[in-house]
Amino acid sequence: MNNVNAGRPTPANLDTNSAKIINKLFEHAGIRLNGEQPWDMQIHDPAFFQKMFATWELGIGESYMDGDWDCEQLDEFFYRVTSHDLEQTVVGPAKIGFFLEILRQKFFNLQSRKRAFQVGEQHYDIGNDLFELMLDSSMMYSCAYWPKAENLEQAQLHKLDLICRKLELKPGERLLDIGCGWGGLARHAAQQHQVDVVGVTISKEQQKLARQRCAGLPVQIELTDYRQLTGQFDKIVSVGMFEHVGAKNYDEYFDVVARLLKPDGLFLLHSIGNYETEKKRDVWLDKYIFPNGHLPSAKEITYALEGKFLIQDWHNFGQDYDRTLMAWWDNFEKAWPTLQDKYGERFYRMWKYFILSSAGFFRSGQGQLWQLVLSKRGRKGLYRSVR
Repeated sequence: MNNVNAGRPTPANLDTNSAKIINKLFEHAGIRLNGEQPWDMQIHDPAFFQKMFATWELGIGESYMDGDWDCEQLDEFFYRVTSHDLEQTVVGPAKIGFFLEILRQKFFNLQSRKRAFQVGEQHYDIGNDLFELMLDSSMMYSCAYWPKAENLEQAQLHKLDLICRKLELKPGERLLDIGCGWGGLARHAAQQHQVDVVGVTISKEQQKLARQRCAGLPVQIELTDYRQLTGQFDKIVSVGMFEHVGAKNYDEYFDVVARLLKPDGLFLLHSIGNYETEKKRDVWLDKYIFPNGHLPSAKEITYALEGKFLIQDWHNFGQDYDRTLMAWWDNFEKAWPTLQDKYGERFYRMWKYFILSSAGFFRSGQGQLWQLVLSKRGRKGLYRSVR
């Protein structure tokens, strides 16, 4: 066990108007400030209220990083918050921030070519040591597939096998992996299905390690934006990358895939989804974890696909992401003693907030995980869905 919470102040006095407003807001989700349930917030510093009223989710997240509050079961806290759509009840000056953020995302392309590498530099280049210790041996940083798995290692292997079977990979085919990460899927496909793979990433650290992990295999790992790609491929796959494309770029994204995919090819899109079209991005997540991200809704995807691809299969296993995230957290917590000198307590609290709030998001059902199998209209042969 680590001691990052040791020496925390005793709960703050909550006999204030601010505390009463927040308690009233949270009571719909069964949450109380300084309550006795493990999902209740324990407020250590009244500065929390000023931060929350000023910027809402940004203030809540930053005040957690600052140690203004704690929660024994952060994942359950966010499950309750997300399940009851408490963001819709935002009060105070944060309303102005909400409106401005909606306008920013409406009128600006936050995922343009010039901004494409920002998420790689800020998030995926944090440190390969962290991801090697947190993830499974394949280093898959996306939802695992748990129906017949007993642990994370098996669940990620089953996910890789599922993807390859859905793509109907055959020896000698050429596979494009858009957003290849640390090369886990590229290596698996090359080793188990004897295909040639071109993987692309926007992270220098991912490229470096992926090349090492795929050495000696017919795998090529490139540092490039998907819009720069050329050539023809029998199959195309994209796992956990579409979340960085942005709604303003969906048409171009699918146009690029259509241009690269052979007439009889298959394209598998693996992406987090939102059960409704989001008006704005979580500002804390945008600032500290995934800059310029956007979670697509089913409506946004189908609108962008119209006239470009047939949907051969649409598979949702979003509940599996909750279990995946909790497994990542368990690995991170166990590995923290070897990481803490490099990353520090504030990073620990940031990462804990990120992983466990994400688990609550998927547990609530607002977060989905979709795998779509797409083809061009003229593809020959009947496609049979795989599970």
